[in-house]
Amino acid sequence: MLAQNYPNPFNPTASIAFTLPFSTNWSLKIYNVAGQLIKSFEGFSSGQVNVNWDGTDDSGDKVSSGIYFYKLTAGDFSATKKMVLTK
Repeated sequence: MLAQNYPNPFNPTASIAFTLPFSTNWSLKIYNVAGQLIKSFEGFSSGQVNVNWDGTDDSGDKVSSGIYFYKLTAGDFSATKKMVLTK
């Protein structure tokens, strides 16, 4: 299960939580509205997982205000949700 990020809208950090019923590889990818990959997180775990995004891209640069999408992929499960970054 992928939860809605908290808070939403957020500034400067969003917490993204998801629950995995068994141990598996997972990836959480954040995209801008143009579909460009902004940030990636990966892991192997089970149970409740919390990822904090600080509004930076994979290079460490701050991203602009706007709408972003985050996609969780774990095994054959995939879900996408929307979040808003305000400055």
